[in-house]
Amino acid sequence: DMKTDLNLLLECLKYQMDCPVSQKEALITIYSICQQNSEASEYFREIGGLMFISDLAKSSVHCIVKEAALFTLGVIIESNVYCQQTLCTSAVFEDLIVFLINKESGVNLKRMSVYVILVLVSNNSNGQTYVRETGCIGLLLQLFRTTLSASKMNLSDESTDQCYQLWSSVCSTLCACVNNPQNEDNQNICCSVFPHAKEWLESCTEPEIIRPICSFVGLTVANNSYVQKYFVSVGGLDTLAKVLIKLTHDSCMSHSSTKLAIVVTKTLDACIANDSAMGVVLAKYHTVSDLLKLLSNDTLDTGEKVSIILTIGHCTEVCEENQCELLQNNGLPLMIQVLTESQDEELNKAATFVLQNCKQMTEQLSLKISSNSLNVNNAEESDVQVRKRSLQDYWKKAKEILHRINLIEKEHHEERIQGRVFADRSSEDNTEASKCRELNPADPNTYVERTCKEVHCPQLTSKSDDQVLPPSVNSSPVKLGSPVNPVNASARQRERRSIPCSVSELQKASVLQSHSINKKPACVQTQSVLQNSFHFLSGIFFFSNLDQYSSYSEINREEKSTSTISASQKIPDLRCIGCTAGGLFFNSRTFTKMLQSCPYQCDRHKIILEAEERYKKELHKSAVSNSSRYATYE
Repeated sequence: DMKTDLNLLLECLKYQMDCPVSQKEALITIYSICQQNSEASEYFREIGGLMFISDLAKSSVHCIVKEAALFTLGVIIESNVYCQQTLCTSAVFEDLIVFLINKESGVNLKRMSVYVILVLVSNNSNGQTYVRETGCIGLLLQLFRTTLSASKMNLSDESTDQCYQLWSSVCSTLCACVNNPQNEDNQNICCSVFPHAKEWLESCTEPEIIRPICSFVGLTVANNSYVQKYFVSVGGLDTLAKVLIKLTHDSCMSHSSTKLAIVVTKTLDACIANDSAMGVVLAKYHTVSDLLKLLSNDTLDTGEKVSIILTIGHCTEVCEENQCELLQNNGLPLMIQVLTESQDEELNKAATFVLQNCKQMTEQLSLKISSNSLNVNNAEESDVQVRKRSLQDYWKKAKEILHRINLIEKEHHEERIQGRVFADRSSEDNTEASKCRELNPADPNTYVERTCKEVHCPQLTSKSDDQVLPPSVNSSPVKLGSPVNPVNASARQRERRSIPCSVSELQKASVLQSHSINKKPACVQTQSVLQNSFHFLSGIFFFSNLDQYSSYSEINREEKSTSTISASQKIPDLRCIGCTAGGLFFNSRTFTKMLQSCPYQCDRHKIILEAEERYKKELHKSAVSNSSRYATYE
């Protein structure tokens, strides 16, 4: 029975005062019972065991008993909030200070004292207040400065390892003093050791040092503009950027370097989150380029990607140079890819944040990019100029495509309005069409006039002999819902054979008769065009090597010309699956795979697939070039 055991162990502590070994064993048994057991810890408090152990830690003359008593107190406090409230007093903090300043106290005893302070202030605003008012936090900062020596850092040595364990516990306790809940007063006090933390980051690259310091700095500057500015003023942000450069360079060869680079990235983000103007400091270190390279790592989970993208967002929020660097390193297509492929809401929000930042200054960048001078080496100047010219072409094409999409959406809206009127008048039009057939079904001129009236578009005439052209090439221009007359069909065939016209004229007639192509309603036609335009816009963002194709209209004209010639040669209707999948949703990957599996690709989708292959090759060359630049920088 748990309660019986705790009662017996408490009696053993009381009657074994002259036997420190027995007391230590009893204390070890108590904390093994109470560890992560709130009920046992609460019962031990009720029978007076908690206060007895607290007094034992102060009164015992045996070091091993003091250490065991303090550790047992920490375990019980951590397991039960009522035990934490019971011992969270200024008197207890003053007793712990005595253990820390006593010259006879060993490293392990100090470490146990720091552990008790940690559990007293964790998630406890009262504990954070007591640690400041009693001066305990100042003593912790002194231990942070003096416990370890950067010049004598050797964790394989036993004595050094004990000092490191104490220093690591101090870092964790300082983090609890300033965070959860956030305590601005403690943050303002703890920032006094930032110069020392900066020296550690400059002199040591071991994960055992970088992780605790980054956690401490990140929580101390969080949501505190004053502390953030102070960290920047002492050169802390510059140091973090340099550490990130090295870790990013090593990330391709070491998984641990990748994870450590994520820790540094989160700290960078905390330093500039409340004042994005400080992101200008990072521009000279090309931090955005490093973050994009880190983001391309395949081993990252969703949370790590969110942290990187948010940091990019804060870097580019107000800094034009960082925005320019984002665009020059293909950051914009990468953000669009995240939006189209990810199903995670937080990741999509982060990517949208970056895109919104760039949208605000797109016009200025497109005009100033040729004159914007960045601090680059002479050896890289020619490469930068080439990138600027490519970027200008990229923005020009993107604007053209967006303009066309807006026009298509506008036409789609008008088509829907006309569709409602068309539906209301369908019965009247059918009656009128029947009357026209009764007048003279075999007369070609009467047929042409009736056809133009049914599809609601003006008649076209041949330039050579002013004859009326048929309004459609691919299909019979019969109104939806009206019957097909065999006599009229034969008359239409004679009409086509007797009227000379060029391929270009037939293309114009086909464009004007968009309501009758493939015998589909106008709203379905427009939806298909919108879907295909969306896929083409995605291709423009991801396949930046479409320079040899001037615009989407040229590709569209080639497709229409091909369909016209095919119709005249009476080839069976083997359509491209990319053109017929308008009602489905695809992203950049699934749409490409679908096109590759189609044996009947149209010219436009063949061009997109070829452009994607060229883009992948160029992206591979760019990655190799970036790797060589990092090697040169190092």
